[in-house]
Amino acid sequence: MSDLIPSQRILCALDTIDTEEACSLARTLSPYVGGIKLGLEFFGANGPTGFFKVSKERNNIFLDLKLHDIPNTVAKTVHALMPLRPSIITVHTAGGSKMMQAAAEAATEASAQIGSTRPLMVGVTILTSLDDNDMDAIGYHDKVSNQVIKMARLAKESGLDGAVCSPHEIEVIKEACGTDFKLVVPGIRPTGSAVVDQKRVMTPKEAVALGADYLVIGRPITQAKDKVAAAQAIANEING
Repeated sequence: MSDLIPSQRILCALDTIDTEEACSLARTLSPYVGGIKLGLEFFGANGPTGFFKVSKERNNIFLDLKLHDIPNTVAKTVHALMPLRPSIITVHTAGGSKMMQAAAEAATEASAQIGSTRPLMVGVTILTSLDDNDMDAIGYHDKVSNQVIKMARLAKESGLDGAVCSPHEIEVIKEACGTDFKLVVPGIRPTGSAVVDQKRVMTPKEAVALGADYLVIGRPITQAKDKVAAAQAIANEING
């Protein structure tokens, strides 16, 4: 497990397409979290311009676009994203080994070209909105946990730095891929929070104890009346 302090493990998901709201949240929360997550919805609405505005408030941004296309297209997209200087970029492991290799190589090459730190390249395994009952319908004839291990191993073999997984797969992935393989974990719900649309969830303290490196947490912070207090409470829960 990494030596991050509890607050540095928290990546706060800004579930909004409003740039001003995102900037305000980033400004308010930056001292209390390890980074900010911007996803497809925000990037689709605001693009690089919106990203740059938020990055002025917090430069450690997890760009969660879940890239999934042919290797050449993904590599070119990673090149195009590098001037934004994100700290983490996601690709779908379902895109296959060649696609993941192309993404990892593009990140290394493009970051060197512009003199920036290479972002962590992490592979999305099985979305936390899915469970064993959904697997057959999407063509995976195995349990979630078994499929996630296969995908995480492939991600590591393909040169990615880590994976996105539910908290319930943390332990088996660390065992299969080693402690240096970074795990970015959504599906985190502080004690007393609503589960909403995610099926494979866990508390922050439980996830970190199992080996999670980063915890993706959105609504329990962003929809709280006192957002700073909510972030601090999660850090305290991890530490406690």
